[in-house]
Amino acid sequence: MKTVNYTPEATRVIVEAYRDTPTKTMIAALADRFGKTVRSIIAKLSREGVYIKPVYVSKNGAMPETKSAKVEKIAALLGVPADKLSGLDAATKITLDLIVNALAEKTEAEPND
Repeated sequence: MKTVNYTPEATRVIVEAYRDTPTKTMIAALADRFGKTVRSIIAKLSREGVYIKPVYVSKNGAMPETKSAKVEKIAALLGVPADKLSGLDAATKITLDLIVNALAEKTEAEPND
């Protein structure tokens, strides 16, 4: 016989509460209320198709940019295909940002033809 972790009533309450307030705080409160872990509540919400994964933002609050996107910017600033810069994505994001900024400043400083 299969053990039921959540009764239909508990599932209904959890789903409704999360739909009303889809936050980490609500998940923690539900975990406390039902004697479950936060991960268990998230898993249940996922199985029910209502869990919304939080969007990751960087420390400064912006959407993070991938290294490959930074390499694409560098390639565009240099006027070369990105595949010609293979291996550059192994550099740190800080290094890639320095290159992007230096190339952008150089491009802005050049007189227009």
